[in-house]
This record gives sequence, C-alpha cells and structure tokens, in this order.
Amino acid sequence: MNNEEYPLKKVCIICAKGSLEDVYAALVMANGAVMEGIETKVFFTFFGLDAITKKQMSSLHTAAVGNPAMRMPGGLPFPTLLGVLPGVEAGVSKMMRAEMEKLDIPTVPEFLEMITAGGGEIYACKLAMDMFKLKKSDLSDEVKDVLTVGQFYELCGGQGTQIIFT
Repeated sequence: MNNEEYPLKKVCIICAKGSLEDVYAALVMANGAVMEGIETKVFFTFFGLDAITKKQMSSLHTAAVGNPAMRMPGGLPFPTLLGVLPGVEAGVSKMMRAEMEKLDIPTVPEFLEMITAGGGEIYACKLAMDMFKLKKSDLSDEVKDVLTVGQFYELCGGQGTQIIFT
C-alpha cells in the first residue's frame, strides 16, 4: 500500500484538550490540511471546547505542571514544582503567546477563520456542550454545528480518511 494507491482525501481532527499547545497542534494541522487541499473537519470536545468558546479562546494557558518538555530560557528543564506557584502558569502562558506573536502565528480566532475560509469545518461535541452547560451562542461564529460523536464519525467516513486525536 502506498500513498499513490490510497491518497489522503479527508482529515478529521479531534481536539479534546484545552491547553495552548494542544489547541495549536490541532489548529496548525487543520490549517495545513486545508492549505494542501485536503477536506478538513475539526471536532472540539471536553476541554478542547475552550478553543471555540468566545470567552475562553483568547486566554488559553500553557500547562506548567506535568509537562516534561517544558524548558526555561536557555534550555534548562522547567521544574514542575514551580508550576504550582501563583502566577507562574499565567506568566508562562504570556511568554508563549509573546513568542508566537514574534513568529506571526495567528491567534486562535484567526486560525478558526483561516480554516473555515479555506473550506474546513469546525464542530463542537454535544455531550461536552451539555456537560459544561454551553449553548451554540457561546461558541465562535466559525463553528458549523454541534454534533454527537456518532454524527461526527458519519461525516468522517469514506476511503482516504485519516482521523487524528490530539
């Protein structure tokens, strides 16, 4: 089996985590797929809903505790214990956003607009919406619909589809 026999035609990305780094991983992959002409659908569930919730989408945080890849300036490992101190997570998150801004990386709302403008589709999980008592009006205007996981999988069907869970 090679890519010429079974080309990637559709990608369905599930974002279940709400940290800055997890949300951006899903958004970068979705935008890259759209730019490559691949049919793209993104499903936000559980804490991933923060990425598409109007009140939360511009204030996502970087996980400062339990993140073994976290480094301090200069490359030294970030001591997990520091992450529990008041203000550390907010400071780390602010630093991450500043670095992303220097690289001209789009904000979450800008990424959502880019993905949908390119033909990608954004969906929210009905179960998570019910759990967190959210309404569709709480979500970004880029969200096409609120679906059950079964409905999302129906949209993802077909040969040449890849499902990615972040």
